Amino acid sequence: MQILRTIQKVPGGLMVVPLLLGTAMNTVDQMHLAPIQEFLAWFGAPKTAGGHYEFLRIGGFSEQLFKTSALTLIALFLFCAGSQMNLRVGGRAMKKGVILTTAKYLMGLLVGVLVGKFIDPWTGLFGLSTMAIIAAMTNGNGGMYAALTSQYGNRSDTAAVAVLSLNDGPFFTLLSLGLLGSNFPVIAFVAVLLPIALGMLLGNLDHELREFLKPGEILPVPFFAFSLGANMNLAVFFNPQVVGAGLLLGVMTTVLTALAGILAFKLARERSVIAPVAEATTAGNAVGTPAAIAAAASVAAASGMMSAAEAQAYQNLVPIATLQISISTISTAFMGPMAVILVDRWQRARGIDGRLEDDVVPAATVVAASSPRA
Repeated sequence: MQILRTIQKVPGGLMVVPLLLGTAMNTVDQMHLAPIQEFLAWFGAPKTAGGHYEFLRIGGFSEQLFKTSALTLIALFLFCAGSQMNLRVGGRAMKKGVILTTAKYLMGLLVGVLVGKFIDPWTGLFGLSTMAIIAAMTNGNGGMYAALTSQYGNRSDTAAVAVLSLNDGPFFTLLSLGLLGSNFPVIAFVAVLLPIALGMLLGNLDHELREFLKPGEILPVPFFAFSLGANMNLAVFFNPQVVGAGLLLGVMTTVLTALAGILAFKLARERSVIAPVAEATTAGNAVGTPAAIAAAASVAAASGMMSAAEAQAYQNLVPIATLQISISTISTAFMGPMAVILVDRWQRARGIDGRLEDDVVPAATVVAASSPRA
């Protein structure tokens, strides 16, 4: 039936399709339709706290996997993603990775700070919160970056993905919110970073273990996406403010983070700027960041370092921010490759071949230089 192939044709499909499916099922559940109520009652399903029956709350393994598994599966994903962060990268690739990671992070942080300062950190620009902006703009799609740079870039561009993997997960967003005044305790940072750090340690100590954990970068994604969707309502997704804000977030990610990366590359005297444009996307796994931040806020509230009201405010952002980031993921999956193609054509018209390292002299130049003058 080629179900997987069909899903993968959708940009970010392994995340987006399960997310929408879970959201659709939860929307039907929340309608409490009489035929479904009678069917579940006949099956002996337990009632929810509100006295209703729901498909996604029937207890057992089903509820644990499809309704309440998001944070556990996100943690598993972060552990496996950490194991793929190869610390043994070449100097040129390391340099490019550090430049791109720094430029992308600083641009996302800057936009988040400006929106929070001059508009509002919670409802922000067209409903975009500071958390959603930083989460989407600082986390690039590593798979797309590798694919684009392998076709239009050079070897050190592609190898830089090992460093860019550092922006996977919620750590940079949590760090940014802490810098902006949210009082997260140290243990909240440790709790977020520990799965990534342990995975990185094991993956770099044993290459066979890294290969063993590699499927974990992909396998948990549709499951935690479904679980996230299973706690949302389609009515939120069709909110024009959510859709418009998500599209705006995608445009800002593609345009602004690309410009920041290009500027940083030029300051570092890199000729080709394919890599910064290829990194100007939003990763599908960024949809899990709002839920992870909300969990960290709950820890902060329990320790007395954050008010219960602020922790609840982060929790309230989860459905809207998750959908906005999802839309940014889809839109940048279209805009990113288009931008790379345009930049590649622009560079070639100026004699810059992004496929060559800067220290490699094109063959045509060598021939021209060795030819006798007329």
